[in-house]
Amino acid sequence: QVQLVESGGGLVQAGGSLRLSCAASGNIGSRFRMGWSRQAPGKPRDLVATITSDGTTNYADSVKGRFTISRGNAKNTVYLQMNALKPEDTAVYYCSILAGLIYWGQGTQVTVSS
Repeated sequence: QVQLVESGGGLVQAGGSLRLSCAASGNIGSRFRMGWSRQAPGKPRDLVATITSDGTTNYADSVKGRFTISRGNAKNTVYLQMNALKPEDTAVYYCSILAGLIYWGQGTQVTVSS
């Protein structure tokens, strides 16, 4: 059983920053990919950023240059540093891990006011 626990969401003004954290526990093995997705009301869930167990990262075009995904000293921890936030970044952000199967966290709300 794999579990993901997220934290760090909140309310911020446009131009501000937030940092999301996610810790995975359980049998995740040594090769996996962790990532962040987001879902705004009435819209599909979109992938924001991913990082593999060897450190390779990928970003959605909409967040390139503003968001940074990274791992903690413990490889089962991932962060999403979000800078220069825009109102359109408002969404529930979900952490995920692909380790054979895909597992999702419970989501954390990020609200950016204009």
